Formats: sequence, structure tokens, C-alpha cells
Amino acid sequence: MTASVRGAAGVRKQQLSEDVAVYVRELILSGQVKPGTFLRTEHLAEAIGVSNTPVREGLHMVAGDGFVKLVPRRGFVVAEVTRRDVRDMFWIQASLAGELARRAAQEISEEKLAELDELLAEYMRAAERDDSDTVVELGHQFHRLVNLSADSPRMTLMLGSLVKQLPNRFYHDIEGHDEDSLEAHPKILAALHARDGDTAAAVMQDHIMSGADELVAFLEQQGMWDEA
Repeated sequence: MTASVRGAAGVRKQQLSEDVAVYVRELILSGQVKPGTFLRTEHLAEAIGVSNTPVREGLHMVAGDGFVKLVPRRGFVVAEVTRRDVRDMFWIQASLAGELARRAAQEISEEKLAELDELLAEYMRAAERDDSDTVVELGHQFHRLVNLSADSPRMTLMLGSLVKQLPNRFYHDIEGHDEDSLEAHPKILAALHARDGDTAAAVMQDHIMSGADELVAFLEQQGMWDEA
């Protein structure tokens, strides 16, 4: 096997493990599995369509995030996720994203501002036709471009690793999230055009922190913290 083939296989293996990690985080943070539930590798492998090896590696990734624990001779069990844990996740993200927005207000080019203008226009059109998948994708692109415009690659990478911990369905299922984005994104963009870093940071932080209460309320509805 050549080095290039081995390299491609390694990348594919890593991607499969990350796919498993995303799937498991989503199970947990959408309330589909409760704390104390043992996650069976064979069941996960069948559900995702992969072998047991990337499932085990993906579960180790999720263990590193604190969402599951490895119990010797028994396997991986879903760890407790408290309301404070959820809010802490958002607080860290909001702090980093707010600072990136502040820096972006000073660093962003006119070309990137024009790109954000077009993204926001497409976002609004998608929202008007109730195209939720496109709304979510364009929302991610909007935030990503703001982050990249801060010219702070290490901080952007740190934020990216945190964002992965949120379930994708959060952006579909949480009541009020799209409405908040429709209000916040134009304000963030206006602050960037005005080179007003303080306002860009404040709106970004409030926008992200609103998601904490939305997710906590959703998980309460799902019975995440119901007593047995």
C-alpha cells in the first residue's frame, strides 16, 4: 500500500469516528438518551452503518468531551449533563464568538462585507420560503465568515471545536432560534459595516447565549432531568 493510499484511508477512518461522535452527541443533547444509559457499540454501528472500530473511537472522542464515561468491563455510559453544563457550553462559545466579532469589525475587508451582505439576503429569502435546511446552512456560513474575518485563526479553531458539541438538530427543533437569528444577524452585520466592535461583540454574545435557555427548555420538555 502506498503512502498516499494509507493517508487517504487514515483520513476516512478519522472522518468515520467523527461522524460517530457527532451522532452520539446529538443523541444526548437532543434528549433521545438519558444519563445512565449504556451505549452499545453494535447498536450504534448498525444505526450509523459503520464497523465497531470507528464507533469505539468516536465514543472515546465523546468521552473526552465529558458526555459519556467508560465503565471497565461494561462499556460507555451516558454521563450526566446538567443545566449548568449546557449554559457553560454556550457561555464559552459566546465569549469566543463575541471577541471574534469585535476583532472582525476592525479587520474585515469590504469584499467579505459584501459576501456577508449576500449571505444575509439569501438567508432572509430562505426564511421567507420556510426552507429550514437552507436557513441552517446559511446561518452557519454567516457565523463562519464573521469568525474567519477576525484574522485570529487559533481562536477560530478553538471555537470550532466547541461548536461541534452542539447537536445539528438544535438548529431545526429549538423553538425561537430562527427568529432570534433573523433579528441578530442583521444587527451584527450593521455593526461590522460601522466598524463598531463593541456592538458586534455584545449582539453576538447575546445571540449565542439566547440559545442556552432555548436548549435547556427543549431538554426539559424532552424529560432530560425528570426524576426516575
